[in-house]
This record gives sequence, C-alpha cells and structure tokens, in this order.
Amino acid sequence: MPEDSPRVLVVDDDPDVALLVKTVLERRAGCIVDVAEDGQVAVERVGAQRPDVVVTDIEMPGLSGLELLAELRRTVPTVPVLVMTAHVSVEYAVSALRAQADEFLTKPLDNAKLVESVTRLIEEGRRRREGARQPERVLAIGAHPDDVEIGVGGLLAAHARAGDEITILTLSRGARGGDADSRQDESLAAAELLGARLFLKDLVDTEIPGGGSTVRLIEEVVQEIRPTIVYTHSGHDRHQDHRAVSEATIVATRRVGTVACYQSPSSTIDFRPTRFVRIDQYLDEKLRLLESFHSQTASREYLAPEFVTATARYWSRFGGGTAVEPLEVVRETAEFIGAHELSRRES
Repeated sequence: MPEDSPRVLVVDDDPDVALLVKTVLERRAGCIVDVAEDGQVAVERVGAQRPDVVVTDIEMPGLSGLELLAELRRTVPTVPVLVMTAHVSVEYAVSALRAQADEFLTKPLDNAKLVESVTRLIEEGRRRREGARQPERVLAIGAHPDDVEIGVGGLLAAHARAGDEITILTLSRGARGGDADSRQDESLAAAELLGARLFLKDLVDTEIPGGGSTVRLIEEVVQEIRPTIVYTHSGHDRHQDHRAVSEATIVATRRVGTVACYQSPSSTIDFRPTRFVRIDQYLDEKLRLLESFHSQTASREYLAPEFVTATARYWSRFGGGTAVEPLEVVRETAEFIGAHELSRRES
C-alpha cells in the first residue's frame, strides 16, 4: 500500500464490525486502517497518528462515541468523524449531528455508502487543514552545533517547505568536539539550507548550566521571536549539556503552547516518545543538512547516512511510512507538521 495512503481510525468494541470496516476500507478505498476497541484508546491513537478520518460506533463501554466526538472536536477540530450505530432513530441522529459529526450511518453498514462517505471525508479533511493552518514560528534549541539537525532535521525541512519561520538556537560552539570556528561555519551552512535564522551562543561546552544564565539566554530569544513551537533536547540523555538545555528550555518556554523533545544519539532507554512524525519526503534533506557538519563526520558514526536512515526507519514502525522522527511532547496546542500532511497539501 502506498506510504501516502489516507489513514483511518476505526473505533468499535465489536471486533467483527471493526474487522469488516477495516477490510472494506483497505480493499475498496485504499486506506491504511487502524483499530481501537474503545474511546479512550482512540484518543491516544489520534494523538499519536493523526488519522485522516475517524469512524466510530456510538455505544461503547467507558468513553462513548459521542463523548469521543466531543473530545476530538476539542483537540483536533479539523479531523472528520463518521458516526455509526445499530439504532435507527431520529434521537441518535440528532445527538450525533449536534456533537458535530460529519456523517451518520446505520448498521448493518452499506459497504458502498461507507466507502463513498469515507472517501469524501478524506477530501473534506484536507480542505479543512489547508484552510485552518497558519504559518508557525519554530524555535529549535540545541546544546551544540548539529544537535537539532540530528534530532529534528527532517521535521525542520518539512516546516521550511510549509513556509514556517525557523530559528535555531545553539548554546555552545562545540569547542570540546572540534574546532569552534569550523563548527560555527558548519552551523551557518546548515541554517542557510533551511532558510533559518541562527543564534549561536558561547556557553562552555560540557559545562552548560541547567538554570540561571541558560534560562536567560533562551528567554531572550523567545521574547524576540515569540515561537509557537519549540523543539529541544530530551531530559532522558547521558550528556549533561543535553539534560541542562532540556531543563532550561522547559522553564524558559513555559508560555509557549507547543514544546517537544527530540532524540539524540546519547538519549537513554528512558526516552519515551509520544508523537511519531513522518519525514518520508524529507529524509534526503536531513542527510544534506548533516553533510554540512563535515568536520564531525569522520569521528561521529551517528552522522553516517546509513545510521541516520536506520534510526528513522526503526521509528517508522510506530509512525508509519518509511522514515520517522520521534518526539516526547511536553505541551501541545499547535499541530505538528509532517511529510504526510505536506504531501496532501501540495497535491
């Protein structure tokens, strides 16, 4: 199945119905279909996978279909929702429509009607996203040159393609890892490829503090650019500079709506991503960004294209497609952009 196939989440506590809907949509609509057995699981799946359409039953244990619909309208208002029920009554239809369902179907399902409805809603969802999305102001923060490119290089390339404003803040010149002047030039070259603005500070490599001066430096940049999305190191990391920058960033960006932490080569097994962003179309651009740091490539195996590619492919088992960058989400109000969304917007 093509990697850019539309993704549908089916929510039903009856496994036979869920399997039927899944089979019909995969075979006749060319969809990638995930299944959730109840509303609470569905909320988690929607947060992690961002489906194009949600198809849900009404009567389920725990979180009902209408309660799920209300939660989706609060958190991801652009996603179309098709409600299905075995009860043929005006009351059910009115309840679903009042909860802002996009479509209402009764069981037993008419397969042709199901396919037609889901196909139409996929297109409707695309139009909503195109109309709703405003350019973001993105701030990517790293302790050393090449940190953000390793962690979210593909995601930054996706932001650049979408016309978002990108700023990179690097808090040291990386003197312990090589020649500081060379690493500065390499950082500038990578930023130029992205069309990004670069702030390069001069804190002492391997001695970056987690509070005080680091927080103030980040706050100054935040005050100047007023980001809507911030990417930074995870606190689950063996490198003390990475942990310090993560700690300081979370404090300094406390008024920013969306903050997420990326993986670095020194992340520990406690790195637990909650969002998996596809970068299928941007993996090559990420590799080109990393080529800018040529003074490091001979001594840093994690910069090798095959290592970067293998890591992205590993995480695709959770996010779909062929390449993914994982994120630990701290706060979220803006929707993370990825190659799947961009491919639809550009088609």
